[in-house]
Amino acid sequence: MQLASAVDPQLADLSNKLIYSAMVVYTLAMFAHMIEWTFGSKGAVAVRSKEQAGSLSETVAAAGKKAAKRVTVTVAGAGGGTTTLTRTAIAGEGATVVTSGRAAEEEDGPGAAGTNEKADLAGRIAVSLTVLALLLHGGGIVARGLSVSRWPWGNMYEFSCAFAFAMTAAYLVLLAGRKKVRWLGLPVVVAVLLTLGIATTTLYTDSEQLVPALHSPWLAIHVSTAIFCGGAFYAAFIATLLYLGKDSFEKRAAAGLTTGPLGTSASIWRRLPAASTFDKLSYRINALVFPLWTFTIIAGAIWAEAAWGKYWEWDPKETWSFITWVAYACYLHARATAGWKGRKAAYLALAAFACWLFNYYGVNIFVTGKHSYAGI
Repeated sequence: MQLASAVDPQLADLSNKLIYSAMVVYTLAMFAHMIEWTFGSKGAVAVRSKEQAGSLSETVAAAGKKAAKRVTVTVAGAGGGTTTLTRTAIAGEGATVVTSGRAAEEEDGPGAAGTNEKADLAGRIAVSLTVLALLLHGGGIVARGLSVSRWPWGNMYEFSCAFAFAMTAAYLVLLAGRKKVRWLGLPVVVAVLLTLGIATTTLYTDSEQLVPALHSPWLAIHVSTAIFCGGAFYAAFIATLLYLGKDSFEKRAAAGLTTGPLGTSASIWRRLPAASTFDKLSYRINALVFPLWTFTIIAGAIWAEAAWGKYWEWDPKETWSFITWVAYACYLHARATAGWKGRKAAYLALAAFACWLFNYYGVNIFVTGKHSYAGI
């Protein structure tokens, strides 16, 4: 986009209206997701007894000794649900089997097979409303940029709008890729509404031109990658929280307790995938995004040299970006170290995201530095 000295007030006003309209539609999508979570089918109980697991292994092994064929075994869960496993047994290999299906407990949750029709309809409506909200949201961002003929992420308000857009887009891309992640819709939409709410009430600034330091092609490169990383880190954060909650529920269920973590209904936790699913999802997202976060810091240093004559001056934003990088590096290293998987590594992931969150909000709002022009 080419720079211009004038601001188009009509486009700026249109941008505001589109963002507010998107928030209304996101709210409707949130209610639809809540209906799906409330009336969805109860999922399989993630914790099975050793006797059930042994019986399942013996059944599949016996089938493997007879002939090569698909074997489906259904195991009753402790809470009345069932877990169905499908395996292709190879003749002559005894207990050696080739997995051709997944445990229903890993696929269960809002949007999974077995959900009742009303809940499934609510889920589909929620996804449709989310798509509509994303279109309105994107239109608001584009109109904001066109109103001043520049990239629309020159301050905290614009960055927050783009960040919320990235979260929603990432969720819908996962859905389009046939991933069973409709359960992610509720926490994503809630986060988007919170982000946009803070942006429109606390961080809002009128559409205006950038300071000279931001007149650079690196605005599109450095800030856009930071936006993408933020959206991905948030998705991993959600997965980490759900992992901790589901892991606690599985342990309580194994002990015969009927309530979920923090006294929540056990039926809510049964609708979600297994804890191991959340753990793997969080790790994979963080591992994939970490190199891009590294590139973001390097791109920022190159831009700093072009704008201020130095690659690094330990500005508060630079310092906390580096601290965030170190925190995620520690998390990834811990995952590769024996004894630091599961809950221990999850706590490190939460600490790393807290660093990112402070770098995003705290540094810009409460700390004065060379990045203060991006504040409120």
